[in-house]
Amino acid sequence: MTVGYDHLDVKALRARGIRIGYTPDVLTDTTAELVVALLLAASRRLIESHKCLLNGEVGRWNPNWMCGKDIKGSTVGFVGFGRIAQSVAKLLSSFSVKQFCYSTRNSSIDEETVRSISVPCERLDLNAMLQKSDFVIVLCASNESTKLLVNKEFLSKMKSEAILINASRGDVLDQDALLEALTNGTIRAAGLDVTTPEPLLKSHPLLHLPNCTVLPHIGSASEETRANMAMLAVENLLAALDDKPMPAEVLI
Repeated sequence: MTVGYDHLDVKALRARGIRIGYTPDVLTDTTAELVVALLLAASRRLIESHKCLLNGEVGRWNPNWMCGKDIKGSTVGFVGFGRIAQSVAKLLSSFSVKQFCYSTRNSSIDEETVRSISVPCERLDLNAMLQKSDFVIVLCASNESTKLLVNKEFLSKMKSEAILINASRGDVLDQDALLEALTNGTIRAAGLDVTTPEPLLKSHPLLHLPNCTVLPHIGSASEETRANMAMLAVENLLAALDDKPMPAEVLI
């Protein structure tokens, strides 16, 4: 009952003749909404502000207190530009983003879909995208080529005022490198919906940084979407039991 299947040993399942059903598409828009919420939370320091209220740390008004970073007029970059990333781009278009740019190894990007996004989109190599973006949103697949892709070198190429969002998989990110980058000011802030492990231990230092917003992998967690995912999983199961094509089957 997930869109990702990196947690499965596909070769072992194939060797035993076991079919694999998954739940793509039905969670795209809900996950995209969560990515936008996470970006807003990280850029406008929402969790940090809430903690200040809980700790009684809100004093007299100060013009510089809890100032965040505008999305309006920014360049938003994507690592991976599949269904969810494109849905995020469409949502962020209403925030008056100046430009989207994306880096992807996928050669089958639907250019017509890209053109339908109201803000200009530019395909760049990874280094150029990192250097240009005010926000970097990681939404690539988890595989051997992307494991620890977001590492110290990756983070060093981002703008010092840039914000990183990871809503792909935890193993795409080197968390030690991120901790260092957030602590020493290599980047401004980060928002994570995925970690390694999940959930993070409450003693993990990333959970205690004021400039790191961490969620417990709730990208698809709306009542309607989870119901749709469950229904598709059941339809996959019934089709497989009848030896029929699944509505959504992993065929690689």
